[in-house]
Amino acid sequence: MKGGGGGGVYSGKRRWKGLVIAVLGLVFLSMLVPLLFLLGLHNGFHSPGSEQQSSPSIGLGGYGTKIVIRDASNLSEGDRSNHVDDLVKQFAPTLSKDILKNISHPAENETKSPSAMHDNEEEKGFSAPPHADLQSPPIENNPKAGASVQIIDYAKGGVDQSGKSCELKFGSYCLWREQHREDMKDSMVKRLKDHLFVARAYYPSIAKLPSQDKLSREMRQNIQEVERVLSESTTDADLPPQIGKKLQRMQAAIARAKSFHVDCNNVDKKLRQIYDLTEDEANFHMRQSVFLYQLAVQTMPKSLHCLSMRLTVEYFRSPFDDTEASLADKYIDRALQHYVIFSTNVLASSVVINSTVMHAKESGKLVFHVLTDEENYFAMKLWFFRNTYKEATIEVLNMERLDLNNQKLQFSLPVEFRVSHSVDAQSRTEYLSTFSHLHYRLPEIFQNLEKVVVLDDDVVVQQDLSALWNLNMEGKVNAAVQFCSVKLSLLRSYLGENSFNKNSCAWMSGLNVIDLVKWRELDLTETYQKFVKEVSTQEAQNEAVALHASLLTFQDLIYPLDGSWALSGLGHDYNVDVYPIRNAAVLHYNGKMKPWLELGIPKYKGYWKNFVNREDQFLTDCNWNS
Repeated sequence: MKGGGGGGVYSGKRRWKGLVIAVLGLVFLSMLVPLLFLLGLHNGFHSPGSEQQSSPSIGLGGYGTKIVIRDASNLSEGDRSNHVDDLVKQFAPTLSKDILKNISHPAENETKSPSAMHDNEEEKGFSAPPHADLQSPPIENNPKAGASVQIIDYAKGGVDQSGKSCELKFGSYCLWREQHREDMKDSMVKRLKDHLFVARAYYPSIAKLPSQDKLSREMRQNIQEVERVLSESTTDADLPPQIGKKLQRMQAAIARAKSFHVDCNNVDKKLRQIYDLTEDEANFHMRQSVFLYQLAVQTMPKSLHCLSMRLTVEYFRSPFDDTEASLADKYIDRALQHYVIFSTNVLASSVVINSTVMHAKESGKLVFHVLTDEENYFAMKLWFFRNTYKEATIEVLNMERLDLNNQKLQFSLPVEFRVSHSVDAQSRTEYLSTFSHLHYRLPEIFQNLEKVVVLDDDVVVQQDLSALWNLNMEGKVNAAVQFCSVKLSLLRSYLGENSFNKNSCAWMSGLNVIDLVKWRELDLTETYQKFVKEVSTQEAQNEAVALHASLLTFQDLIYPLDGSWALSGLGHDYNVDVYPIRNAAVLHYNGKMKPWLELGIPKYKGYWKNFVNREDQFLTDCNWNS
C-alpha cells in the first residue's frame, strides 16, 4: 500500500516538472521567434546555402538595390579581383538614362524569355543592325530600378533609349565615319584616366584601414604620379618611356585594394562621376562631329567658290558678244529636246550638260535651260560662253530677275529628305529628293513648250536620253523613277491625315519628264499652292511643306520609269554594286556626300570627274585639279 502510494506521488512530481520545463520552453521560443523575425528582415531572408546568407550586406535607401560584399577571406584570387566588378554591375540600373536602354519592368523580366523579348522588339519595328555591338551585363531583377542594361555605341550602329540606331539618328554621317575611322592617338592616356578614377574610388576606404598603411602610401604615390603625367600629356606620344611600368604598378595596387571591404557609398560616388563624365564627353564629341560633318557637306569648297568669283569678275572686266538674240528661236522651238537644270553650282551643271551631250546621238537637237540665282548668274553666263558642248544650245536664266505676272520669284533648289526605315530587320537610311517651290512655276516660265526633261545638278548621264521624248505617258504628268523602298505610309508625319494610298511608292526627282500641256489642263500649280497653304497653317518647316505638297499634288499622276533609267544612292550608300552603275542611264548622287566635295564617296567620284574640263584655265587658277 505504502509502496504503491509513494510511487504515485513520485510519478505526479515528475509530470509536474515536465510541464514546467515545457512552459519554460514555450516562453523561450516565444521570445526567440520575434528576434529571428527581426534578424531575418535585417538580413533579407536569404535562402539557405546562398552566398548572401553568410555575407554582410549594405542597403542603399532610395535605390532599392541590395549591394552584396563578399568576404575576401573566402574568395579565390580570381574572385578577389572581380567581386567589385560585380558591384559595378549591380549599380548599373541607377545610372543615367541617357546611356541605358530597355529599362523594363521586373515583372516582365521574370515572365518573358529572351526569345519572347526578341519577338516583342520585332513587333515594334526597331531591330538592331547585325553589326551592332551591344553589351548586356547580367544583373539581378530590381523592383525599382529595372533590369536589362545596354550601353550605346553609336559608332558601331548601337541604339539609344528610343531604339533608333546611329544611322537612323544621324544619317550618312555614321556611314562616312565608319569608312574614315582613324586609330586612336590617346588610347594609353584614356587607360591611365580610367585606372586613376578606379584608384581614387578605392583609396579613401584603404586609407581608413590601420593595417594597410603600406598599400595606402603606394596607392597615393601611384595616383600622384599618374596625375602628374596626365597633366603634361594629351596623346600617347607625350607619355614618358616608363609609363607602362607605372600602369602595371597601379593595376597591382588596385587588384590588392579590391580584396578588402570598401565603402560602397564612396565607390558609388566615384563610379557615377566616371559615367557622367564619359557620357557628357561622348555626347559632346558626337554632336560636334555631326555638326562639323553637316557644315562640311553644306559649305561650298574653296576651289568652287574661287571659280564662281573669278568668273563673275571676268564677266564684268571683259565684255563679250551676247548671242542671246540669235538663239532666241531655239529656246522656244518645240521640235527640239529641252532640258531644265536648277543649279547654283557652275561645275556641277557643266558636268550634267557635258555628260548628256557626249552620249547624245544628235547633239544639235539639245537645248539646255540653266535656272540659277542672281549671285551665280554672271559666272554661269561666262562659263557657258567660254565652253562649247558640241552643237547643243545653252540658255542661262536669272530667276530672281524674272517677273511672272508681276511676281518676283525666289530661287530654290530641289529638296532632299532623309527617310529612316527598317528592311529585313536592318535599319536603312535613304535620301528622297523632290521638287522645290520653283519647279511648280515651270508651265509659266516655259509658256511656249509642251514637254521638258528636268535634271538635278547632281546627276551624270551615261546613255542617250532621246527615247524619253517618244515616251507615251498615258495621260500622266510626271514620268519619274519610283522609290518603292519608301512607301507613303512611312511619310505619314509629312503627309498628315490626307487621304492617300499608303502602299504607293514615293517618287524621286533627278530625272523627270514633264508634260506641260497636261499640267496646264489640270492646273497643278494651283493644286500645289492649295496644299502648301494647308500645311503652312500648321507652322511646318519649309522643306516639310515642299515634300507634303509635292507627293500629294502628283498623286495618281506619276508615270513610272524603269529603274534602269536612273540609279540613286551614290551620295550616301557605300554598297552600290558596280554592275547597276555601269548599266544605268543616269547616276544620281542624292545624299550628303556629293562628288564635288572632299567628303564624297571616292569610288563613285570617277564617274563624275570624267566630264570635268580639267584644261580650263579658271579651274587651274583655283587649284581644282590639285
